[in-house]
Amino acid sequence: MARGWKDLSQGQQATALTLGSVQLALAMTAWVDLARRPARQVNGPKSMWAAIIAVSWVGPVTYFVKGRRR
Repeated sequence: MARGWKDLSQGQQATALTLGSVQLALAMTAWVDLARRPARQVNGPKSMWAAIIAVSWVGPVTYFVKGRRR
């Protein structure tokens, strides 16, 4: 049976909000970096990386590790 927001304890709600905020901040940071970075400094098409960044926390981490050229 699915649990609703009200079924969670205050600690669980705070944890969910914190993790969600971190995930959003990470994605926004990756999208801003991608938008400002010249295409020649990105491994592959920018449109592909924009879509990958949208995938949970894995996308932004993958972009920062594999998507940018030094």
